[in-house]
Amino acid sequence: MKRYLKYIFLLIFLILLANALFVVNETEQVIITQFGEPVGDAIQSAGLHLKIPFIQKTHFFDKRILEWDGEPNQIPTSDKKFIWVDSFVRWRIFDPLLFYQTNKTETFGHSRLDDIIDGVTRDIITKNELFEIVRNSNRKLEFSIDFDIDSYEEIKASINVGREEIADSIYVSSYESLKEYGIELVDVKIKRVNYIDTVRKQVYERMISERNKIAEKYRSAGQGRAAEIKGKLQKDLNEIESEAYREAQEIMGEADAEAIEIYANAYNKDPEFYGFTRSLEAYQKTISENNILILTTDSEFFKYLKKVK
Repeated sequence: MKRYLKYIFLLIFLILLANALFVVNETEQVIITQFGEPVGDAIQSAGLHLKIPFIQKTHFFDKRILEWDGEPNQIPTSDKKFIWVDSFVRWRIFDPLLFYQTNKTETFGHSRLDDIIDGVTRDIITKNELFEIVRNSNRKLEFSIDFDIDSYEEIKASINVGREEIADSIYVSSYESLKEYGIELVDVKIKRVNYIDTVRKQVYERMISERNKIAEKYRSAGQGRAAEIKGKLQKDLNEIESEAYREAQEIMGEADAEAIEIYANAYNKDPEFYGFTRSLEAYQKTISENNILILTTDSEFFKYLKKVK
């Protein structure tokens, strides 16, 4: 029986020892509570540590830089343009005791960041115009030669604040508020800015209209150039046809002159034969069943027929 009691006491001792010992990693910090109340300072050194078993509890918190990625918020700018603003921050628990007293867990710490960061972001965004949130500097923007910059007021406006300075303002305004909850704000950035659906549709329509205007400009220039080319082509064609007609008439004239000369030379050798052939050609063209000729008896037209016996 004594032997069993020995084992029982040893088992109880081991259970108590296991519950009393805990290990803290390099990336962790611990708060010990007794009946729900913190006891002592936070343990931030890595290694093996002791606590009162069953009475005291350990609460582990990450001491590395943590991330918070908020939900996009619909916020109006000072120039009455509704946009979605999506921001993110980097933070860490610099005072675990204060963090435990005000937040209890990292989940509630995220909720605290939601409330403060979102509220401060909304306040600062509503005090600035859209182009201040989109751009960082007044550097000269490069556009295509056809882009109508006069139709975009936010592009022509000068930047006084800029996106980075707005993010810095959110950081400064939130830093002190979060320190009250044991949270140190490390960095704040605006991840994305976008129009709401209705405004984005209007922007796309304006972009389409601008592109259509540029396309129409190119189309008009192309049609003008096409008309110019067609006009020059027709002019060149007319000149070619005119020159060809002139050359053809010259060739035909020369050919006719040469033919007449050949006929003349041939007929001059026998004028009587020439007269005979011409009379035959005349007979062929004028005498037919449908033609009636009234001639005197002494007409020269039938002189060659009169000679036929």
